[in-house]
Amino acid sequence: MHEKRYSHGVERLRDPGRVARLEVPRVVDLALAGLANPGAVVDIGVGSALFAEEFAARGLAVSGVDANPEMLPAAREYVPQGDFRLGTAEKLPFDDAAFDLAFMGLVFHETDQPLEALRETRRVVRQRAALLEWPYLENPFGPPLAHRISPEQIRAWALQAGYKQVESLQLQNLVLYRLS
Repeated sequence: MHEKRYSHGVERLRDPGRVARLEVPRVVDLALAGLANPGAVVDIGVGSALFAEEFAARGLAVSGVDANPEMLPAAREYVPQGDFRLGTAEKLPFDDAAFDLAFMGLVFHETDQPLEALRETRRVVRQRAALLEWPYLENPFGPPLAHRISPEQIRAWALQAGYKQVESLQLQNLVLYRLS
C-alpha cells in the first residue's frame, strides 16, 4: 500500500466530528449543481459510503470503488443498492461514459498516479468529475502538507487529462474542484 493511502478503520471515517467538517449535503449539492438530469454517480475511494449514501438519498444510481477491501462491506451496509467494487482510481472497473458524475471525496491526494486517475475519471464520466480535497495549507485536520496537492497542480493535471474547465469552490474546511 502506498504511504499516503488511508489505512484506518471505517469507524474513524464516520466519526461525528469528522463528518461535520465534511459538509456532506452541501458538497453533494455543489457536485450535482448544473448537471443535466444526473442519474448515475461513481464514488471513487468510496470508503464507508458517506457520500455515496447522500447521492443515493438524492435518487442517483450509485457505484463505487475502493482499493481497501475492508471498506466494501461497510459501503454495502450503508448503500445496499449500490454497486461497489475493489479497484483503484487509476484503473476503474467500469465502462466508458457510464456515469454523469465521478466523485472523489478526500481521496485524490492518496492516488499513486494522479494524472492517470484523472484520465480514468474522464473516461468513465459523461458530464463532470468532482474532487473534494484538503486545502493546500497546514492545519490540524487531514494529511500533512506534503501529501496535499496545490490548486495549480490539480488544474494542470485536469487539463492534461482532457478536462476543459476547472472550478475551485472553497468550503468551510475543504475545497471542491469541479472538472468538466
